[in-house]
Amino acid sequence: MVSRVEHPAGGYKKIFETVEELNEPLPAKIDGVLPSWLGGSLLRMGPGLFEVGGEAFKHLFDGQAVIHKFDLKDGRVSYCRRFLRSDTYVRALTENRVVITEFGTAAYPDPCKNIFSRFFTYFRGVEVTDNCVVNIYPIGEDFYAVTESNYITKVDPDSLETLKKVDLCKYLSVNGVTAHPHTDADGTVYNIGNCFGKNMSLAYNIVKIPPQEDGSDPLEKSQVVVQLPSSERLKPSYVHSFGMTDKYFVFVEQPVKINLLKFLSSWAIRGTTYMDCFESNESMGTWFHLATKDPPDYLSSHKFRTSAFNIFHHINTYEDRGFVVVDLCTWKGHDFVYKYLYMANLTQEWEEVKKRATSAPQPEVRRYVLPLDTHREEQGKNLVSLSYTTATAVLHSDGTVWLEPEVLFSGPRQAFEFPQINYSLCRGKKYSFAYGLGLNHFIPDRIVKLNVQTKETRVWQEEESYPSEPLFVPTPGATQEDDGVLLSVVVKPGAERPSFLLVLDAATLEEVARAEVNVIIPVTLHGTYKP
Repeated sequence: MVSRVEHPAGGYKKIFETVEELNEPLPAKIDGVLPSWLGGSLLRMGPGLFEVGGEAFKHLFDGQAVIHKFDLKDGRVSYCRRFLRSDTYVRALTENRVVITEFGTAAYPDPCKNIFSRFFTYFRGVEVTDNCVVNIYPIGEDFYAVTESNYITKVDPDSLETLKKVDLCKYLSVNGVTAHPHTDADGTVYNIGNCFGKNMSLAYNIVKIPPQEDGSDPLEKSQVVVQLPSSERLKPSYVHSFGMTDKYFVFVEQPVKINLLKFLSSWAIRGTTYMDCFESNESMGTWFHLATKDPPDYLSSHKFRTSAFNIFHHINTYEDRGFVVVDLCTWKGHDFVYKYLYMANLTQEWEEVKKRATSAPQPEVRRYVLPLDTHREEQGKNLVSLSYTTATAVLHSDGTVWLEPEVLFSGPRQAFEFPQINYSLCRGKKYSFAYGLGLNHFIPDRIVKLNVQTKETRVWQEEESYPSEPLFVPTPGATQEDDGVLLSVVVKPGAERPSFLLVLDAATLEEVARAEVNVIIPVTLHGTYKP
């Protein structure tokens, strides 16, 4: 899996450039034969406006959100995109400047105001962005573009029109939720976000949005089902995803912390960004929290600890004979990986990109195993009895269980990230295959299939091509886990048609077809497939 491909031409810079939206869908030129059963829409979210009024957005997650759509119907493919009409986007274009602070870009008072107006603007408090750039997913029959704040945006998945801005705080006790919910077969949606707990301390709430019934809005019936404590009273950990089985929730509390006091005070005075409010706890390591799903209850007696790592994406979580197996995309240590995702780093010449990435945490795919039954008489012994893993769990005298992982993949500066599985078949169950985007010094340049049982890999890679997160679409009626296709948006600067929808056989990673369009498609983060 380790990429030996170099990118001296710097073609990757093209995926970080501003684009215009399309008024009409573009027909794609198809090379290969699309499966007859493959019909629907691939919806993707990502940044598409990287500067406004001569001021550049500084971080990968700051550019204004674009909804992308590849439509597949009757063997034909078309592509369309539109900017999300968030308040942040509309005001930025109206005032021709950055108006609301983003993840790594600060907004300042209007320079046209007098000094007294600018002074009082600083003290009006934090104005939270609604730039929903990270993901798009369904809740009931509706689709929402999301980021990690309390705002989500209802969109029309057919026309890509922005419909409604929704404040989750009106329905739930959360400051924000992740862009990676879990969905049960009946349509119930679960998510997690931080909140104020008892005595003004911080905590994490797992929330439940029930299936849609009788045309009603499921959000109106959403509720908090269980609360998990924070290891630090005023410094919650950054949370990007979580694990869920049929019976349990798993939350990994990492040492990357949000300094809430800094967030609430210095931001309003000095124009601090979200990134400026993060700090690392160098002594806490990483904590695993476990809660039951039905009835929902935090298992406070299960105290799982391990060494420090960053965690953004869970691959899968499942139960097996008295254990909960947790597969993760990790980055070693407590140094925050997002520090290396500023545009100034990603758009450098290739040798400089590599140089800067060498100081970042090392990525690894890891498996942790949490024993559900711990006994004090077993102190000092490995409690994990699953024969297929080398992961260990050792009970200490203070009642904590120390975890050591099995490494499923590790390559120098080569990450397996943005993981996907056959979700409908394998979520919460023992599985064999994960699909991911290969990052070469943070630059996406391959698609990878990882066998989590044998650690074998298959790779799709093409010279000067930059793919996106591969989404798995199962063959209708399939019983084999990898019977289906992978869909990925690929950019190939310099080609006659520089972007294409790539369709791969999920079993072999051989190309089935590609649908090429004559426009550049900027980097996309996450998305969904709408049949």
